[in-house]
Amino acid sequence: MLFADGFVALNGIILTLPEALTAAFGSGVALAAGGGYLYARLRTRTLQRKATLALALTAQDDTARAITGSDGSVLAANAAALQRWPNASPLTYLEHLTQTTAPLTADLDDSDETGPVPETAADALARLLAAVHSGTTEKVELPVQGESGAEWLLVETRPTDGGDGAAGRLWTATDISARRIIDDILRQERDDLAEFLYLLPVGVYSADSGGRLRSVNQRFSEWLGYTPKDLTGQPLSALLNDGEVPDIEGAWRGELSFVDSHGRPFPALVFQTTYDDGGETLTRSVVVREALSPAQSAPAEDHRYRSLFDNAPVGLCVLDPDGVITDCNTAFEALCGHSRADLIDGTLTDLLTEEDRADGQELFDKTLMEQGPPAQREVRFAANPDNAAMLRFHLLEGDAVVAYLIDTTAQRNLEAQFAQAQKMQAMGQLAGGVAHDFNNLLTAMIGYCDLLLQRHGAGDPSFADIMQVKQNANRAANLVRQLLAFSRKQPLKPRRLTVTDALSELSHLLRRLLGESVRLDLRHGRDVGNVRVDPGQFDQVIINLAVNARDAMSGGGCLTISTRQEQLETPLERGAEVIPPGPYAVITVTDTGVGIPRENLGRIFEPFFSTKTGSIGAGTGLGLSTVYGIIRQTGGFIFVDSRLNDGTTFTIYLPRLDDMADASEPVVRATDDPVLTAALVPPPSDSADLTGGGTILLVEDEDPVRVFAARALRNKGYTVTEARTGEQALDLLAENPAIDLLITDMVMPGIDGATLARTVRADRPGLQVILISGYSEEAARGEIADSTDFHFLPKPFSLTQLAARVKALLAQNGSGGSGGSSGGEG
Repeated sequence: MLFADGFVALNGIILTLPEALTAAFGSGVALAAGGGYLYARLRTRTLQRKATLALALTAQDDTARAITGSDGSVLAANAAALQRWPNASPLTYLEHLTQTTAPLTADLDDSDETGPVPETAADALARLLAAVHSGTTEKVELPVQGESGAEWLLVETRPTDGGDGAAGRLWTATDISARRIIDDILRQERDDLAEFLYLLPVGVYSADSGGRLRSVNQRFSEWLGYTPKDLTGQPLSALLNDGEVPDIEGAWRGELSFVDSHGRPFPALVFQTTYDDGGETLTRSVVVREALSPAQSAPAEDHRYRSLFDNAPVGLCVLDPDGVITDCNTAFEALCGHSRADLIDGTLTDLLTEEDRADGQELFDKTLMEQGPPAQREVRFAANPDNAAMLRFHLLEGDAVVAYLIDTTAQRNLEAQFAQAQKMQAMGQLAGGVAHDFNNLLTAMIGYCDLLLQRHGAGDPSFADIMQVKQNANRAANLVRQLLAFSRKQPLKPRRLTVTDALSELSHLLRRLLGESVRLDLRHGRDVGNVRVDPGQFDQVIINLAVNARDAMSGGGCLTISTRQEQLETPLERGAEVIPPGPYAVITVTDTGVGIPRENLGRIFEPFFSTKTGSIGAGTGLGLSTVYGIIRQTGGFIFVDSRLNDGTTFTIYLPRLDDMADASEPVVRATDDPVLTAALVPPPSDSADLTGGGTILLVEDEDPVRVFAARALRNKGYTVTEARTGEQALDLLAENPAIDLLITDMVMPGIDGATLARTVRADRPGLQVILISGYSEEAARGEIADSTDFHFLPKPFSLTQLAARVKALLAQNGSGGSGGSSGGEG
């Protein structure tokens, strides 16, 4: 039967299936839709029954099936096709239905940025058209608007051959709306599950049999400092601290140490199971953080413990039972002088100096065995031997050990500074005491020589012998002055001094001192500036250093004196000394001599210590001690660096004056005060008249000094009353109000000279007072520094110096010794 719309029915069955068409065409049945005639030729009754049976089997099929010709017209269709595509070809009808349909949503997770872009209905229809034109097969999923709402169809088109050369296409359409609904539900459940896994408070990852990560949840990724995308596909061994994946099968539970993106270890408890995925064995693991201590906590969502660990002011180091370092903080890195990457997997004892390793290992072993209360040791590190730390261990759960190291470097430096200061102070007190006692002896020696010279003139045979004694006594007095310089009890007259100019003026003298075999190289820096020093003492410092350098270069060499300016922004620590911040003029004196042994560097500035050899008395040991005393008294610092057979360098730091300071400072001269210390005033000539008159009270506990001074003054015409103590002097003053001048030693038992002077001035303000002492004026005036009513005469003094000072003071009274009622100083 031929329908007007072009469909053909055979035995009451609409011809639609490819199998029926094939059977029909193979049996010689010809279908002609255009002419309206149906020609069928059956070879045998058997073939006709097979075709009828095939059509009967597909008559009730829900899948719409239709055959179209080369022009797109429908040649045959089953009932489902007639219902879905009434009076229209499949392509025309699908194109009409998809014009107003929303874009397709693919069965993909839209959050996957690497997935394909979802296909639209227009794109799917375009693929069908392209298949029709190219004569190929295509299958797409299309949303359509059906009677009950939106539906999904699985549409397929493929070419067919009628057997007579005529080309057609078979169209099928299956309703997949139910499957799509199920797929959407499954996809939503999968997304919900993925979100649940991502936000679990534990880490989850899955790996294949090759050890590569298949999936990672958000929590585990954050713990290690990555994103899930970064970890997917990576080998699991790359995330393990030791780089080895444990050789385990089936269910397993144990501890693994991962490593985060910053290289820090992350210990964790892992629960692992295996499952089969399409014939492939995969592992699924759950990771639980195992925070044994702040030092082992990885930087997860709360990194407070890690921050406390890293920023602790003490060194922290976590060790395993074998003493291997598994973690450490920043303070520990600074103490041992290594970076964290170099420290991990090393041992703590290897970082210590050789002499401290045994103590450190013993302390660690006792901690592991929990023997006795916790102990501590002070240790030093091989890379930073100047750094010291107090080491203490503490045993944690799981046999882990944490080492606490408290930096004691500053404390040790302070102790060294204090010890050095105490030693130098003791040396200074000893030197000052020796100088004081020697000055008393030298005063008597020089004084009695002067008395002898009054009876033995230049033509006397004893004159030369007496002069030899006096000259050697004067040489001894120069040594004593060096002792006073070291003990910082030598008077200084500081003034503004340009360092480069002073060294340039001194260079001529230095070349004569060094001789022909030693070359002097003077190098000046730019804008070295000015300092405040005593010019004479400054010259003595440079000369002493130059002479020492010359003696160290017996075979010749080069002495280099260089200057520079330096601005210290922070305190500079050199051994036990700490130089405060500020501007400094720096002078370095370098020789090419034999150098100083390391064991002697700590004693080089001690008095009477000398490294000079070759002959008895080659060095007094006072040259460098004098330099040290002068520099420290000036407010500067001096350091020494030396290596055997490689020369020695002395570095001097002097506080630099502000360039804007007043450059017109007055220079202290001896002529500014007619009664200054005799050491600073040229001695009077022998022809000067030093005789006078008046009554003098002489107080001195040293009998030789007192006897000499009394004889010398009596020889000059003065009346002298002697006293051995301050108490005796007060009694004599009370008995004799006609005393014109008081001469008193400063250091005496009982009432000392300062107390005696103040007491006398309180009762008799017009009485002139001369203080004599074996110390310098500044040291002797310690208790009366606020008074200028007293005059000072340092020991040792000669007969001429004593007589000149007495006459000058009594002359200020106007009467040359008219009693104690005269006024104060003129």
